[in-house]
Parts: sequence; structure tokens; C-alpha cells
Amino acid sequence: MAKFVRFQRFPWNTIQNISLSKTIHRQLSLLSYSKLQEIHSNLHKRPRRHNIDSWKVQRFFSSATNMTNDMLEKDNTLKQLFDGIINCERGSLARGITLIESSHPKKKQQAKILLNSILQYSTEKQKSGQPKKLSFRIGLSGPPGAGKSTFIETFGKFLTARDNKVAVLAVDPSSATTGGSLLGDKTRMFELSRDWNAFIRPSPSRGTLGGVTRTTNEAILLCEAAGYNIILIETIGVGQSEYAVADMVDLFCLLMPPAGGDELQGIKKGIVEVADLVIINKSDGELVPAARRIQAEYISALKYSRRRSKFWKPEVTRISSVNKEGIPELWELMESFQTVMMESNELQRKRQLQKKIWMWSFIQNNIMDMFKTHPAVQNLIKNVEDEVMKGEITPGTGADLLLTKFIKES
Repeated sequence: MAKFVRFQRFPWNTIQNISLSKTIHRQLSLLSYSKLQEIHSNLHKRPRRHNIDSWKVQRFFSSATNMTNDMLEKDNTLKQLFDGIINCERGSLARGITLIESSHPKKKQQAKILLNSILQYSTEKQKSGQPKKLSFRIGLSGPPGAGKSTFIETFGKFLTARDNKVAVLAVDPSSATTGGSLLGDKTRMFELSRDWNAFIRPSPSRGTLGGVTRTTNEAILLCEAAGYNIILIETIGVGQSEYAVADMVDLFCLLMPPAGGDELQGIKKGIVEVADLVIINKSDGELVPAARRIQAEYISALKYSRRRSKFWKPEVTRISSVNKEGIPELWELMESFQTVMMESNELQRKRQLQKKIWMWSFIQNNIMDMFKTHPAVQNLIKNVEDEVMKGEITPGTGADLLLTKFIKES
């Protein structure tokens, strides 16, 4: 077992003129004696000077930070989790998604380490040319009752029968009263849930708008690292303005029931204009005439919408999830989309832009968390809320008071 020492016991004469921050001091105090000796010897490989060059200081801090990260990554639990995910173990993938969904401070730190390791692993794998083809991220959204879960059951079995590995991330709405979620989408996918080439993960929305969760992007990353080449993201039943999933996927599909409105409904701005494919579901039995009519109306409506890509024109197609009609033709359309977007390099640019959107989403969420948990704000919230409810101050003034206190005390 490695011998650990306190920071003060190590001879740091070489850097005695450097003022170390408390954070670095704590990091160094956790390093083993052998690793401290390694850093010390590295610093002595170059000629000693009275004043250490800035590049040496940066190199020292970088080495210390990297070694600290290495020690954290070698945490037994995280190491087993990481190894299990990259070895395509479904249990490890499920535990990894549970970890990134946790709101516990310690778990959130562990999740960051796991995600950084997974991201580094995926990046190195892509640089080495593996896999040769990018994974395919498909977002599925639509109003309640459009048949999203039934479609995924049929479509997922169609894909796994063609040697694809499919991961389904299903988002379930959380109760506004209790905060709980039923997480019942998996029960509708009985056959797919028994398929070893498929992985289904229902997650609660926890009040997040847009039909997805705060950690959907991270879950996609873990599923891809586990070897799933097709990722299906099923949103909760959404309205016209809820299309956050479009900023997370390569292909955004809008599922509509046969009674999905008229041509004017299709012209309206919102979720329809960001869809790459409009799928009219339940085109079977007595609903076939209605499905044909709504298909024609949406084709006409999309003529007036501005195309998001100069390489792809949104398509409207009809399917029946029950009779499995139109599923092969739909998959051909999807593959055509992926081929066109990859050959034009637009898919790569789209993913780069999505990473930027992901970053700003993190900032927005973290700032709100910091604001709510700030001690100075917490002490003032109750009084401000009472004054607002009594009508003594306006909600805008109350918000200004809290924000001013937060900025001043931060």
C-alpha cells in the first residue's frame, strides 16, 4: 500500500518562493510519497535557477492536478463502473446513468470524473478510427397519445434484427404534486426489453421543460461508450414549443396521430419547423383515410417552412406500428438522412454546435443551483417571498433584491 505523507514533510526547497493556493495545498497533501518524489525529480531535470520560470510552475501544477485526477479515477467503484461500461455491461451502464442523474454533491463529483474518463476514451477511440461510422442519435417527440412507445417497440425490434445495438432513453413526466414518476414506458416495450441487443432506460423529467431531462446528453454519451450504435430518445408528450431534444440528436422525428390538425397547424412555428421527419403513426384500419389526409396537409404546410439544412428537405411519411407497415421505408429515409449529412460534414458541425449548447445549459442549471443554495440568499428568500405574497413589493422588485444580494455576497 502506498505511503502517504502530509505536504509539510516533503522538501519543497525548489519552490519555496512560490505561494501555493489552499486548493493545490490540499491536493498535494493527498499525493503519495512516491508521486511527490516523481514531481520533485522532474523539476530537477532542468538547470536550477534562483527564480523558477512560469512554465515550470504551470508544469508543476498540471502534473499535480493530473496525478490527483488519476488517483480519483482509480477509485475502485468508479474504475469498475468505467470498465463495465466500455465492456458493454448493461448493469454498469444502468448504474452509470443513475450516478449522473444523482443530485448528491459527492455523487455529482464522481459523475464528472466518470464522464471525463468516458469522453477521453471515446475521443481516443474516434482518433484511432474506431468505430468507422458515427453512432446515430434519433429524437422522437410528439403529443400525448401519438403512439411513441408502441412505435419504438416495433422500430427497435426491426433495428436489432439487422445487427444493430439500440439504446432507448425514455423520459417520463414527473408529478407536479409529489415529484414522483411512473416510469411505465418500459412496460409497453415488452418484447424489446427482452432483447439483449437493446437497452431501455426510463428517466423522470424532474420538472425540466422541453420534454427531456437535465442529464439526457450525458446518458447518450454513456450509451455510445457502451457500444450502442443507435440511440433513440423518446420525450414526454409535448406541445408546439417543446423541442429541446432537437439540440441533442442527429435526426429529429415528430410523431403525429391521424387527427393531428390541419394545414394551418403545420404552418405554425415551433416543433414542426425543426423536425427532419414528420411521421404519421396509426395509419391502419379505419384511420387510413385520415392518415393520408393529414400526410398531404403536412406536405403542403412544410413548403412554407424555411429549411434548416440546405442538404436535406423534411419528409412526411405514414406508418403503422401495429401492422409494421412503412417501417422499412422509414428506416431507408433515416439512413439516407445520415448519409447526406455525413457526406456534407453537416452532421459533424451539428454535433459541435450541440456541445456548445450543452455547455450553456450546464451554466444555466448550475447558476440556478448556486443561487438557491447560497447562504445569503437563503436567509433572505423567506422574507422576500412573504412581502411579494402580501403585495408590499412587486415580484420583479423581489427578484432584484435577491439577485443583488447574491451578486454582492458572491
